This record gives sequence, C-alpha cells and structure tokens, in this order.
Amino acid sequence: MRTTEMIDSHPVGTDLDRELLARALDALHACAQACTACADACLAEEMVADLRRCITSDLNCADVCGVTANVLSRHTGYDSTVTRAQLQACVLACKACGDECEQHAGMHEHCRVCAEACRACEEACRELLATIA
Repeated sequence: MRTTEMIDSHPVGTDLDRELLARALDALHACAQACTACADACLAEEMVADLRRCITSDLNCADVCGVTANVLSRHTGYDSTVTRAQLQACVLACKACGDECEQHAGMHEHCRVCAEACRACEEACRELLATIA
C-alpha cells in the first residue's frame, strides 16, 4: 500500500506517530473490507436468519472503519478531540464485531477471518489512541 508514502508526502504533516498512523490506516481498510465481505457471505448462508446480528455488526464496523480512516487521513486542521472520539468509536465497533463473528467462527470461515481483522484493527486503533494527548 501507499499509506506511508501518502502520509509522508502531505505538506502539513501530522501530529500523530507516522508508523502507528500508517498501521492503523492499513488495519482500518483491511477490516472494512473483511467486514463487508463477511456480511455478504453471511447473506449467502442458508441459515441467514441466524446471522442477522452478525450482518448488522459487520456493516456497522465496516462503516465506522471507513469513516475512521477518512478522519485519520485528514491532517489539515487536525482536531485531536474528534480524532480521539472517532478512534474510541472504532475500537468499540471492532470489539463488538469481533466478539459477534467469533461466535460463528467455528461454523463459518468468513466469520473467523473477519474476527481476526477486527481484533487487529482494534489493537492498531488502541495503540494510536494511546499516543493522542
């Protein structure tokens, strides 16, 4: 990915740790994709009615991850309060989705993969969040 290259090329720069920021952005994009794909795969399962909560959690997490990546990509007029709140929301969404997908991981491989992506994203966001004053 070109995440680090884009961060380094921004004329304003960033107040955030560049390495942690790049890691979080990559994890956010990966998680959003995994959650979107998991929701779609859940819809294709015969027992789709049993996966409603998982689908909703997947879609919520994908949306929150996408918005969080967008917020983290904007350095002009950086607002640590907004960034902190968005990262906190993302940590919660990733935890909820990871927990839900783990319940189905033994039966559905897509849920296992999604749960792993959620856990990785949750961790990356927590690490970046810890550096924001």
